[in-house]
Amino acid sequence: MTEPLTPNTQAILLLTAPLIAGRGETSRDLFSLGEYNRLALILRQKQKQPADLLSPDAQELIDVCAQPFGRTRLDALLGRGFLLSQAAERWNVRAIWVISRADAKYPRRLKAKLKEDAPPLLYGCGDIALLEKGGLAVVGSRHVDDELISFTENVGRLSAEAHRSIVSGGAQGIDRAAMHGALMAGGDVAGVMADSLEKAALARDNREPLMDGRLVIISPYDPAAGFNVGHAMQRNKLIYALADAALVVTSDFEKGGTWAGAIEQLERLHFVPVFVRNGTNAGKGNAALLHRGGKPWPNPQSGNELGMALVAAAEAVATEPKQDTLPLWLREAPAAYEAAPMAKPCEPTAEKAVEQEATKKLPPDAELLNTVREVLRRELVEARTEEEVAGLLVVTKPQAKAWLGRLVEEEVIERVAKPKPVRFRTVRKTDRLL
Repeated sequence: MTEPLTPNTQAILLLTAPLIAGRGETSRDLFSLGEYNRLALILRQKQKQPADLLSPDAQELIDVCAQPFGRTRLDALLGRGFLLSQAAERWNVRAIWVISRADAKYPRRLKAKLKEDAPPLLYGCGDIALLEKGGLAVVGSRHVDDELISFTENVGRLSAEAHRSIVSGGAQGIDRAAMHGALMAGGDVAGVMADSLEKAALARDNREPLMDGRLVIISPYDPAAGFNVGHAMQRNKLIYALADAALVVTSDFEKGGTWAGAIEQLERLHFVPVFVRNGTNAGKGNAALLHRGGKPWPNPQSGNELGMALVAAAEAVATEPKQDTLPLWLREAPAAYEAAPMAKPCEPTAEKAVEQEATKKLPPDAELLNTVREVLRRELVEARTEEEVAGLLVVTKPQAKAWLGRLVEEEVIERVAKPKPVRFRTVRKTDRLL
């Protein structure tokens, strides 16, 4: 039995979802992502939520919201209550849940990285908490030989040993091999489907790990939707956004979803470090991805080695200059300073003083704490115990305890006392993205 749809999710389903039970409707009547974002902005400006469109006294609000889209179209979409009830019953029988961006359970990783490109809806089956664990995204081609299947299953097994989740796409070939290897080793898996979520939720091989809370499968598309090349391409960014690092096992050269997703990460989105399997048999596509900025896969031989490799990659990313960590004068519009009168040579400007202060060399312990702070800020989206943090950072428990205490004082992370044992997580901020 799944939880009932929230009022906000009901409204967003009516506006954006095909509700496959009604196959006769045309997709052009549904709100696109851009249109829904525009509607959400109007609602926020009116201090309203999507659910307010379904209230008995919503006519005035609907009039305002309908101006860019047409009242007839908006009324038709909001009037699909019967279709929604049929679809919800079908999902419930198959243990499929649905959440929207307006729900508290929506993955914060997707909101933080994708922002308004985050899908308005997510359909899923399994433990939704697994979506906050991060882990290693493993991607690659569908048609591969037995050697690559074995290699990828071993990556899944090592990830389980390292207590790292596998995030993948659920497609035949590399995706399923990584997921299978992790599940067989007792690990956790998040699968992001481009199609056929309904079939995956009922598949015999998935039944046990779904019931055990070790597998969650999700899709931003209707659970009964068939394969669509565009959907397969678009879901790639969700896989990367839910992970802490990624591994491209094999990719075609300049074609295919694996290539497009990896290039998008390496050259534009930069969500996570992207490792690429290398070596004499890696192929032209992998070699090109390495040339474009991918990191050579270190071929770890144990879970501990894999965990250390991922921590090292995260630390390297954490030390790269970020826009929001640069001095204020570097983040402001350059024109604001170009028009300012020049300071006398002997009198450093306030901006220069800020720059000089920011570039002072920190003591080694402070530099290390800065790295740990950034790593734990990202990793503790899901609450972890002291022991788990020590294993994550590959340090002793007393050292992990000392760092955790310092970051709690800074209000970077917080203690979670219940349920026991005590765990720690990143301090949550209110997210107003509907």
